[in-house]
Order: sequence, then structure tokens, then C-alpha cells
Amino acid sequence: MSTENTSVLADRICVVTGATRGIGRSAALEAARRGAHVIALGRTAGALEELDDEIAALGGTATLVPFDLTDGDAIDRLGATIYERWGRLDALIGNAGLLGHITPVPHIVPKDWDRVIAVNVTANWRLVRSLDPVLRLSDAGRVAFVTSGAADTCKPFWGLYALTKSALNTLARTYAAETVSTPIRVNLFSPGATRTRMRADAVPGEDPMSIPHPDDVAPALVDLIGPDCSQSGRLFDFRKGRFLDYALPD
Repeated sequence: MSTENTSVLADRICVVTGATRGIGRSAALEAARRGAHVIALGRTAGALEELDDEIAALGGTATLVPFDLTDGDAIDRLGATIYERWGRLDALIGNAGLLGHITPVPHIVPKDWDRVIAVNVTANWRLVRSLDPVLRLSDAGRVAFVTSGAADTCKPFWGLYALTKSALNTLARTYAAETVSTPIRVNLFSPGATRTRMRADAVPGEDPMSIPHPDDVAPALVDLIGPDCSQSGRLFDFRKGRFLDYALPD
């Protein structure tokens, strides 16, 4: 996948969730560098303002939306607000996610279960529900959800995080199947081990310098929201540098 054209997203409107740090922040900067107007979602107003300054330094523009993704009413309002201001949405990068506790399934506490599912699954469904109408108004609506290999490995103690990513994969691929006759294309992005705070919490003994920085990962993720990305219902594995073999059924 090529990332040479830095103006391929010129004048396109792109929502990025979890934009204040990690892969989301790097993706927001990369999208802005390619010309997109970034609608940056995040919980921390100060971090969003820092991101805005960095985007402005690149010559880009952003709209900051500080709210918690568990606020379903705020997500529901987002689509209408985008329609009123821009009349369409060209791309969504669904990056925000929670790890939860790494613990045996019988030890998962209900509060943790509810919170992780709310952010990793329910929020993404509500984003699709809210943003689908404005994505359909784009000439090339693109959606990319950040997933994880944990969805398929069923590794001990990772049950909560893994099941949410498995559910996200199903949600994304189903939405892709439902939009094949529209301008919308929906894909999943698996970054692999990346130098983020979540990774540090999950694998505290790992040397962070041994794994890619979010800035290394972001260009391939942003490739998925370009109008020239014609794939849909597929998963791009960053470590392998290609889409995996499964695809939408004929």
C-alpha cells in the first residue's frame, strides 16, 4: 500500500476516535498531513488542544470533540452535527479501545466487563448507527476499525479484550457486507505489537524500543480511508504488510 501521495485526502472530512494518544493521535496527524480535516474525538481536552496545535503546525485543520465514548447520546448527535456543518463524512477511523484487566474469565468483574464492552463494541456500533447516513453522502465513504490478533488467539487471561475485538470484527465485516452497493468501504486494521500505553500495561516487561512506534503504524492505517482503497470487509495485517485472505462472500 502506497503512502507517497500526501494530498490524497485533501478536503476530506475524517473522524478519528481515541485521537489524543497512541495510534489514534498518530493517525489523526497522518490524515491531516495528507490534507484531511480531522474531527478528533477524545476524553482529554488538553490533549486534544495539543493535537490541534500539532495539526496546525502541519498546515492542517481540526475540529475537537471532547467526550467519553460511553456517552451514547453524544455519539447519536455527532452524525447530525457533521451533516449540519459539512453535509457529509468521508472517513471514520475507529481506534479508541480499552484493555481491561488481564485476568481469568471467572475473575472478570462486572464493572470492568461493562466498561470494556461499552467502549470497544457498543461505541463503535453507535458510531456506525450515527455516521452511516453522512458516510453515504460521500463519494467514497471509508471506515477503518483498529482490531487485534487477540480476537482469534483465545490466549489465557485475555478473554475480555479478545471477545470485544472478535465482536468488533464481526460488526465491521457485517457492515461491509451491508454496504457493498454503496460508496462505503469498511475494513479492519491489525497493528500488532505497538509502542502504546495499552501495550505497556499489557506487557510490562517488554522493551518498548523493540516494537514499532505509532507513527510507524499510522500511514498504513490511513491508507485504508483513502478514496482509492477499494477493498471492503477485509483485515489488513500491518506486521505482514498485506490484507489477510478472508474477504466478503461472493
